[in-house]
Amino acid sequence: MRSQRRFRVITYLVLSAIVMLIFLHNRQSSEPGSRSLHDFYSKTVNAMDKHHGGSGDGGGTGSSAGQKVIADHDVNGDGIVDEEDRIQAKQMADRLRKAEQEAKENAKAKGPNKPESPAQVVGVGSSASGQEKPAPEGKGKTQPEESEEDHEVEGVLNTILKQSPLIIFSKSYCPYSKMAKGVLLDKYIIEPTPFVVELDQHPLGAKIQAKLGEMTGRRTVPNIMIYGQSIGGGDDISEMDRERTLADKIASLGQSKINVSLRFVQSAQKAT
Repeated sequence: MRSQRRFRVITYLVLSAIVMLIFLHNRQSSEPGSRSLHDFYSKTVNAMDKHHGGSGDGGGTGSSAGQKVIADHDVNGDGIVDEEDRIQAKQMADRLRKAEQEAKENAKAKGPNKPESPAQVVGVGSSASGQEKPAPEGKGKTQPEESEEDHEVEGVLNTILKQSPLIIFSKSYCPYSKMAKGVLLDKYIIEPTPFVVELDQHPLGAKIQAKLGEMTGRRTVPNIMIYGQSIGGGDDISEMDRERTLADKIASLGQSKINVSLRFVQSAQKAT
């Protein structure tokens, strides 16, 4: 009985010496810190597993398996596996587990392939946040390019403005438009004849109205224009007519190319 115990003690001492040599070798040949502890822990567990031939729990791996293997051995070398051995084994397993976790965290933090977030890659690649097309030197931000539809609206508007010196931009259902057309077309004789555009019936009416708003500052209808200059809307036309300044206003802006007269001037003179 005593010879078996002596054999076990010798075996444990030899095994401890091997483990210590492995530990010292790893400490000299590898990086200092948590990586060497991790390698020492792994090799210690493997050596003890081989010594026991897979006895005990059998299926356990990692920190929990290593802790059980160490706990079943005489750690302090007194020949008896007692509570003190289990406490020391647990402390050693905790240190090794902590070192292993630190090694994993350090490896993860130093990973060379960890991508940067798009917010940190300003101006690099298509995923960079806040990336804008650089403006020409000496200029501000680039203006958005006009679309084909914008060019089409400009072309249509230029064609309309060439139809007559006086253009009435109207909507067929608008009472103010009807009032302005009644004054300009029924009360006065204007040569060349004013050209009327009903925006609610035009395929590009909304776009034309928006463009007129940009050009003249008037975004409502009617919008009366003489040679591309707005003279107002329905209320403005009615007020100038009441004050008898409408004909002079049209003639002055018409640059002597527009003739304006009252349609019923003779009848009005006979009535007086």
